[in-house]
Amino acid sequence: MSKSLKRVRAALEAAGICPDIRETAMARTAADAAAALGCDVDQIAKSIVLRGETSGDVVLFITCGGAQVDLELAAALAGEPLGKAQATDVREQTGFAIGGVSPVGHIGDTRKWMDAKLLGFAQIWAAAGTPHHVFGLEPAKMSEISNAQLSEFTTNSELM
Repeated sequence: MSKSLKRVRAALEAAGICPDIRETAMARTAADAAAALGCDVDQIAKSIVLRGETSGDVVLFITCGGAQVDLELAAALAGEPLGKAQATDVREQTGFAIGGVSPVGHIGDTRKWMDAKLLGFAQIWAAAGTPHHVFGLEPAKMSEISNAQLSEFTTNSELM
């Protein structure tokens, strides 16, 4: 088991959750993950990592799989202009590689926001630290244990 997957499992267990972690052949995209799980693409809580242009800190936006982050809305929440995060910054500040960034188990104190539209589902699925693992959880619990603020920061979803 990878260190990243162990860290996610430990974070979930520390929150009192018996984790439902599943291995998929490949879940690098929301569509891949949804197909593997047999769920709606918007039930995939994808992690979009951006870089604060002033602070240099990475910030995480957890959104429905079919939605896109609106950079202006996201920047207003972050309080600074945002740009593309470099893979090295993502790994150094979160402990995860791009493609497997989980909402929980970060090695640093990453600021996080979660798309309020995810609350419309009974269960959502997020990366569990690798491109091949996901975990399922109720959306309100995901917001709570990830310490993500519920917010509106997306453009319209293709599927909603």
